[in-house]
Amino acid sequence: MKFGIDRLLADPELRKPLEGRRVALVAHPASVTEDLVHSLDALIAAGVNVTSAFGPQHGLKGDKQDNMVETADELDPTYGIPVYSLYGEVRRPSAAMMASADVFLFDLQDLGCRIYTFVTTLLYLLEAAQEQGKSVWVLDRPNPAGRPVEGLTLLPGQESFVGAGPMPMRHGLTLGEMGHWFIRHFKLNVDYRVIAMDGWEPEGPGFGWPLDRVWINPSPNAANLNMARAYAGTVMIEGATVSEGRGTTRPLEVLFGAPDLDAKAVLAEMQRFAPEWLEGCALRECWFEPTFHKHAKSLCSGLMIHAEGPFYDHHAFRPWRLQALAFKAIRRLYPDYPIWRDFPYEYEFTRLAIDVINGGPGLREWVDNPDALPGDLEAAAGADEAAWKAEVADLLLYR
Repeated sequence: MKFGIDRLLADPELRKPLEGRRVALVAHPASVTEDLVHSLDALIAAGVNVTSAFGPQHGLKGDKQDNMVETADELDPTYGIPVYSLYGEVRRPSAAMMASADVFLFDLQDLGCRIYTFVTTLLYLLEAAQEQGKSVWVLDRPNPAGRPVEGLTLLPGQESFVGAGPMPMRHGLTLGEMGHWFIRHFKLNVDYRVIAMDGWEPEGPGFGWPLDRVWINPSPNAANLNMARAYAGTVMIEGATVSEGRGTTRPLEVLFGAPDLDAKAVLAEMQRFAPEWLEGCALRECWFEPTFHKHAKSLCSGLMIHAEGPFYDHHAFRPWRLQALAFKAIRRLYPDYPIWRDFPYEYEFTRLAIDVINGGPGLREWVDNPDALPGDLEAAAGADEAAWKAEVADLLLYR
């Protein structure tokens, strides 16, 4: 199969509309060809007039570790073109930035999750392109989490840099498809094109990620496919006091870790309360000591997720529910445990981070309500998931 960048490079007819136009590239470390050449180098070698580049959160180089760690603008040392940061002084591209090119090629590997900020960066670029009369092309890449949809829909007024619009946590789209939804939902008038993949099979081997392609971190903590599959759940730990494994070699692949919790007891409570939400993966008790971040240099008891190998069932695995269940089990076993982390999160300073992450308070309120049952969350999320699937069904480019 071929990703969008590979098709663009292989087909002169696809590149023809770029002739005589200034081109910008939005990229990160995973923006590579099938031969592992970075898209910036490959496009320039193919004769495309690249006049600027843009880096999203974590930077074009992917060197920034955590949330709200900003990247500065710079000049590319090889090509002498400006490299603008969309996670620095601004997150929306300015008019001066947009003036650097006529066509913007968006070539970011995504994780298929609303909170992964590349989704919002695409929306902001489309809105800026409408204002400045520019063109946007998405060089499409796989959604490694595949087509499953999961989570509560973001509520009106809960928009943020990790919540671009009313979609569930796990949206099931590629970024090329998401661009079409943004244009329709927000009624944007912008010259938009998707250079689609050739041969991507969301239900084929790999269930989203093709087996013949190398995985490269699109962000520092997205180290492998297991993380990508679990992320729609484990990312919620960013809004909790327990550790998501940052500061270890397997970040965002654990349901939790803390020095004052008994992981074995939490797992037993999860199995008792909602055993059907544990399907599709294996959970393993583990111990780790983060070198930095939450609980640094403290021995943590935790649970490791294995959504891989013989333990993985693509359609049974529901990471958002699994993570919600872990929070609920902690609350039931330790009623006074301070689960929710109160700190500035992605430039939101008044709302709890867990609510920003979930696009509203529904998940937190379900966890904290001692009378709330699995069916209550299932009913709310199930309705939202069904509505989203119906809304985007006609936008799917790969069936």
